Amino acid sequence: MHDSLFVFDIETIPDIDVLPQLTGETALDAVIGRDMLAQYHLKITDGKNAFPRQPFHKVVAISFLRANIVRDGNTETYEIEELRSGGEIASEEKQLVAGFFAHCGKLHPRLVSFNGRGFDLPVLKYRAMKYGVSARWLHQAANKWENYTARYAPNWHCDLAEVLSDYGASARIKMNEVCAALDLPGKTGVDGSQVADMYDRGEVDAIRRYCETDVLNTYLLYLRHVLHTGQTDHDGYNHAINLTVAWLEERAGDVPAWLEFLEAWRDASKGSFNLL
Repeated sequence: MHDSLFVFDIETIPDIDVLPQLTGETALDAVIGRDMLAQYHLKITDGKNAFPRQPFHKVVAISFLRANIVRDGNTETYEIEELRSGGEIASEEKQLVAGFFAHCGKLHPRLVSFNGRGFDLPVLKYRAMKYGVSARWLHQAANKWENYTARYAPNWHCDLAEVLSDYGASARIKMNEVCAALDLPGKTGVDGSQVADMYDRGEVDAIRRYCETDVLNTYLLYLRHVLHTGQTDHDGYNHAINLTVAWLEERAGDVPAWLEFLEAWRDASKGSFNLL
């Protein structure tokens, strides 16, 4: 049984360093290179999708929220311990990727993500292989059905994009759309389409703060999910929410993005963070 939740998200930019080997061409600058990589993907998908596939992303931020799992009989509640981004602002991609796998390898947490099985973890695994980073813990199975790589094992890795769509039985929707439907704040200020330009301008700290707010949204969605499934009850849910609000209020003065998130959350929930 896992002792902690590890809610995570990554931000990436297209990896144009692959162009000479992939296409035989070299880009004059980053903007041209990204367009060349987009054109390559349009070509191989018959014009349907310009978004680079998972191996062709460079990780520029990894953010996570860690919460202790507190059990009372058959129910759980969660107590936030930290919310931050891995590495330093100037950290190289190899350091970020190695740090993620090393940290989770020590914790063996329950992973929580939104489309983490479809995007974040595959990207991280490809980049880990690029740099020779080992992640033995990720691939060791408790049994055939209970392990980090099993699709239907949400107590090991709960990918909310999969779980909320019943693994594709219903439409997959964006995290921002789920948040809107559930009176949660959703994205505040920045979206993923702006990350490459922000990176070019050297705004890595702002990217990290944006990534952290995506992690917060994922955590709030997870709390609603486990309340619905009975994994926690209303008291456990409200306890986790109150701790999160207090944690953010204590630190929001130092991190404007967290203050903006709190204000957006307060507006979305009409002033009441708790569920009655």
